[in-house]
Amino acid sequence: MKPSVPLFRRGSSVTSQIGLSDRIFSTANDRGLAAGIDAGLEQVEASLFAEVVFADEVASVTTRYLLEAGGKRVRPMLALLTAHLGSGNLTDVVTAATAIEITHLASLYHDDVMDDSGQRRGVPSAQKVWGNSIAILTGDLLFARASQLMAKLGERAIRLQADTFERLVMGQLHETVGPHDGDDPVEHYISVLADKTGSLIAAAAQAGIIFSDAPDEFEQPLVSFGEKIGVAFQLIDDVLDLSPQPEATGKVPGTDLRAGVATLPVLRLRERAGDDPASAALLERLERDVMSSQGTRSEAADSAIAALRDHDVTAQTLSEAHGWAHDAVASLDPLPDGSVKKALTRFADTIVERSS
Repeated sequence: MKPSVPLFRRGSSVTSQIGLSDRIFSTANDRGLAAGIDAGLEQVEASLFAEVVFADEVASVTTRYLLEAGGKRVRPMLALLTAHLGSGNLTDVVTAATAIEITHLASLYHDDVMDDSGQRRGVPSAQKVWGNSIAILTGDLLFARASQLMAKLGERAIRLQADTFERLVMGQLHETVGPHDGDDPVEHYISVLADKTGSLIAAAAQAGIIFSDAPDEFEQPLVSFGEKIGVAFQLIDDVLDLSPQPEATGKVPGTDLRAGVATLPVLRLRERAGDDPASAALLERLERDVMSSQGTRSEAADSAIAALRDHDVTAQTLSEAHGWAHDAVASLDPLPDGSVKKALTRFADTIVERSS
């Protein structure tokens, strides 16, 4: 039985998503860039719905479930944006952007199984609807479809897809296993974020350069930008995970913590617990009532999450996210000044402004 979900239709243009409607983006070149990316996103959206179709009825229903539930299309937007350092919305750029978004979509099915998430994009998560096995197999099907698309673009695309997929899996493995004795927990956590989130965003930025025939010297600065902004993106998610407004985030407050994931606010709290009795007491509540709850909601868990939200380690996490975004923008120094560089800078600002 197909569950009822709101069919997604991308209504907001790129100008509103990354701030190109601001008065500082008022030149003809800026407007042309925004229009070009919007046109490319329309092509990607059509391609997503054309590609996520399977002869098997069950497969078609499950693979389109989260696609139809929505999504910001951040990764395709970034690929289309960097492509304007080359020849713009070439067919190969649209194909690569589609494959990268399908890869992201596949990872969501697997992530929700690993985290036992109850909700995704404002709807029940796939494993809550069909069970873990179907959710995992759905993710596998989507990874296969993304690989088929990349194969059309040649060996370079296949290597990019394979390398990115390996990093996604290694990031999940390292998160599951946790740091080894002697590892710095924060450094370990940041490396997990770089693999699980940064690698795919970096691949999107890189794909835009590769498949638009942009100058090779732009590739590494944009890989660095993508990886760093990916870490910033996930640190903002650590803050949003504590939000009391699930209608805004599409997830139950504290979803990651309830799955036992020690996000950066918790890691920073652990650093303080030895010297600050109040931090130690809050950490004990979180570990007892939230992180060991196996996802069960309770008044004690909700109270502990609210207390963490109000603790200054959460403000520290937000500050660190801004620092990663600042470093991401610094990576753009080798790029020529112009509309694309301005838009990438605004893109970084928008990533961290999600928490405001």
